[in-house]
Amino acid sequence: MTMPFNHSLQRRQFIIGAGALAASTALTPAPALAKIKHKPLDPVNPDILFGTTSSIWNDAGLATHSPYNTEQAIKMVAARGLQGIEFYAHGIEAYRDKPLALKKLFDDAGITFIDASNGEKGQSINFIDPDQIPKTINDHVAFCRDFLLPLECDHFKINMGRRPEGGPTDDQLKRLSDTLNRLGEQTIAMGIRLSPHPHIWGPVEREHEMRRMMELTDPKYVWLCADTGHLTLGGGDAVQIVNDYFPRVSEIHLKDTYAKYRGNTRTPTQEQHRVASVYHNLGGGGVDFVALFKVLRDRHFKGWAIFDVDGPRKGDDGYDAIGGNDKLKVDDYVAHNINYLRDVLGIKLPPLE
Repeated sequence: MTMPFNHSLQRRQFIIGAGALAASTALTPAPALAKIKHKPLDPVNPDILFGTTSSIWNDAGLATHSPYNTEQAIKMVAARGLQGIEFYAHGIEAYRDKPLALKKLFDDAGITFIDASNGEKGQSINFIDPDQIPKTINDHVAFCRDFLLPLECDHFKINMGRRPEGGPTDDQLKRLSDTLNRLGEQTIAMGIRLSPHPHIWGPVEREHEMRRMMELTDPKYVWLCADTGHLTLGGGDAVQIVNDYFPRVSEIHLKDTYAKYRGNTRTPTQEQHRVASVYHNLGGGGVDFVALFKVLRDRHFKGWAIFDVDGPRKGDDGYDAIGGNDKLKVDDYVAHNINYLRDVLGIKLPPLE
């Protein structure tokens, strides 16, 4: 597998220049390349890797249960031909103090632990309030050192907390960006690229806020997790944004929405989302995935393009047409999105019924 970042250089820098961090853990920096080799799936660019986040089974029906536990999910994803998983907090909590046990599950299944989103138990995700920022930085550095590093992650996708009432001021965006710079300087010393994820209802929601964050952050320390659905729902053109910031894009989240939200001047509300999801499986019409993959192929993107699709919930388009329990509905959502990549974009994934 071709890794999307130079681990060897950065991990040597970690050993030389981050002695204090290394001294605080008995772990040795992970090897430069992951041991798992993945078969190219894209017909044009062999360096695009395909996976999913855990949201597709952890948020099934917005319920309090999951139809797949972590071990089952790893096997399910591998069986369907995908190459990795990015977990949210609830999927990894049992492994917080034993990351190598989790890595073994992935190695045995032949897929990659991509990374884990922030928001773990006890972890601050406040990037704006001055009294919370030191804890936010310390918590994220510790998580990278103690969990992501032994799992050989090359980037760290993060959300940035709640949206300030009325939207962020420029001073708040400056503080957020300064926090990202300070944090990213420490994570890159471990070979891990800090990758903020603009998210509706978060402090970086609208396109101008995302562009201001990118302007204020140092490319040496801060990258971008480009979520096609959230960028569109925030009023932006996801394809143009990926093209504009291509050298800093660490990962693509493949999420769709409805065509009516293209070019919106006002983000749909959380109340609207509670009534009926504003997200959609691929093919909803909000995102031009053909154009997106042209950019990823023409400019030779090296990294992960992964589903970040919420689990089935009442009110979704097509939900009532799916029979069975939550597990069967999740399987149907997975199949739909895999078949979209296969049939529309030519990705060499096995067809699923």
